[in-house]
Amino acid sequence: MHQVPQWIYITFTAVTAAGVLLQAFVLLGMLLALKGALGRLDQVSKVAEEHIIPTLASARSLIEEMAPKMKAAVQNVADASQQAMQLSLNLKNQSAQVGETLDALLRKTEIQAERVDEIVTGTLNTVAHATATLQHAVAVPARQIGAVLNGLRAGLDVLRSRGREVHAAADGDHFV
Repeated sequence: MHQVPQWIYITFTAVTAAGVLLQAFVLLGMLLALKGALGRLDQVSKVAEEHIIPTLASARSLIEEMAPKMKAAVQNVADASQQAMQLSLNLKNQSAQVGETLDALLRKTEIQAERVDEIVTGTLNTVAHATATLQHAVAVPARQIGAVLNGLRAGLDVLRSRGREVHAAADGDHFV
């Protein structure tokens, strides 16, 4: 067998070390970018909390305040119309207007609830997307690091096994 010159091993080791160092710098850059993204995500989350929670609270309080009043008003209008069917046309027009006002108020309340639901859904979708992106950003470099380490381990195993073969070949017939 022919022996590999020492400078090839040194060159291979230097190139491997430079590659590992370059990858460490890339991973450090990714870490810094990830910290920045997490900071921005935290800011977006705080802004969303500042705007969504008060909106939800005001919508809920509006609904809670208005629902019993609306039910009572509708019930009162129905009772009044049953007891006084013989009232004038003016009373009928006024009760119709009250019903329309209540319907308009209910429609507005439903529209507000739908808007709040859209805001919350959009925010949750954004957070889920950001989480998936961050998970991907961490998993891919981890796999690459594992692959580089496996490559280094295989290279070192090859170097070790060549050293044993050369020693055994040098012993020749004297090997026990």
